[in-house]
Amino acid sequence: MKKQHNNARLICQLSAAAALVLSANAMAADAFSADSKWMTGDWGGERTKLIEQGIDIKADYVGEMGANLHGGYNDDKTGRYSDQFGLGVALDLQKLWGWDNTQAKIQLTNRNGQNISNDRIGDPRAGTLSSSMEVYGRGHMVRLTQFWIQHQMFDNKLDVKLGYFGEGEDFNTFPCDFQNLSFCGSQVGNYVNTWYNWPVAQAAIRVKYNITPELYAQIGAYNQNPSQLEHGNGFKLSGSGTKGTVIPVELVWSPKVNNLPGEYRVGYYKSAADAADVREDINGNDAATTGAAYRTHSSKTGYWFVAQQQLTTHNGDASRGLNIAANATFHDKDTNVVDNYQSIMLVYKGPFDARPKDDVGIGAARLHVNSDVRKNAELLNEEGGFTDYSQAGYSPLRSTEYNYEINYGFHVTNWLTVRPNLQYVAHPGGVDKVDNALVAGLKIQSTF
Repeated sequence: MKKQHNNARLICQLSAAAALVLSANAMAADAFSADSKWMTGDWGGERTKLIEQGIDIKADYVGEMGANLHGGYNDDKTGRYSDQFGLGVALDLQKLWGWDNTQAKIQLTNRNGQNISNDRIGDPRAGTLSSSMEVYGRGHMVRLTQFWIQHQMFDNKLDVKLGYFGEGEDFNTFPCDFQNLSFCGSQVGNYVNTWYNWPVAQAAIRVKYNITPELYAQIGAYNQNPSQLEHGNGFKLSGSGTKGTVIPVELVWSPKVNNLPGEYRVGYYKSAADAADVREDINGNDAATTGAAYRTHSSKTGYWFVAQQQLTTHNGDASRGLNIAANATFHDKDTNVVDNYQSIMLVYKGPFDARPKDDVGIGAARLHVNSDVRKNAELLNEEGGFTDYSQAGYSPLRSTEYNYEINYGFHVTNWLTVRPNLQYVAHPGGVDKVDNALVAGLKIQSTF
């Protein structure tokens, strides 16, 4: 009897524990639950079932607000809003169809809104080199952003990805936890007009080889097709309009330093698309003076460095602590407006015990304009008889733009982060005549 009583008590205890676990899971999976990783919840468990079957439906939203508080080209105060909706599905084809070590993804994006940088911060004749609202750009329309299949072979040593996607997904990659573009995503694509960042997709192949668990090398080939930027061509899959191929190569090292994760990237790209010289004509003289067509180069090249390293933990919690990151890119002086860029960022994750999932970040970036671009503008002004910056036909002289941002990311729920920020843009567009600008921003990131 005593043994039966003990067994009964044990069964009751286990049942009670199981009930608590199931109850907690049910609560975590509810729509709008702070503990759910999706705003719409687990759809009564159906979403988890789909993932277990190899179907992971992804829906997200990014919204950004920017207001010019002081300075800039036009100091009339206003606010702007830009956003992006994303909808896609990641497929585990091994679970779905038995294709070993094979994945696929389809992703659609839709961007809308206006950018505070275009006419308030920067002189429209020169623009800005970065953007205070990184989510803005590439047209107000729906785009096919990802449409690819990926396979690993030879004990996962070799990884091949084929389909439609952008260079920045795999090369020169970087997180996007800031609002200013100079601290967000693949930086090469921000300054090289033949390298298209998200949300533009191109016909592409990427081959990666894992040398060691911490080190891999990769090479890619991306169709360079400017017609894919045109409005209405968000789903264009044909090769008409192709100008050449962009070939990036990269070495990526992911060591543990004092048992803390890091990632270090060094890469090089060559674009085989024709590129116009920024100064010389077809005879090697100054095109602004001769009036002849600018010289065409058959290619352009550049290289980059990216470093990310966690420096500390917070009271032994490795999910919290100080992280440092740095970026640098260098570009072809004959054909590129920006010839070099550098940035450094510090992010502290979990700064307060009461807010362990929040983060605070600060960043500084320098963007330098090719000296030949400035010389070309001086010659254009001289030939046109423009001597005053206020004249409509004057070509602004550009040198170096500096961007700074400080932000705080409120981890409101597991599916919502709200990130207010302040940005300071010195010499917007690299134009000394434009007043330094102070921008207030707000970034909203949500997963549905």
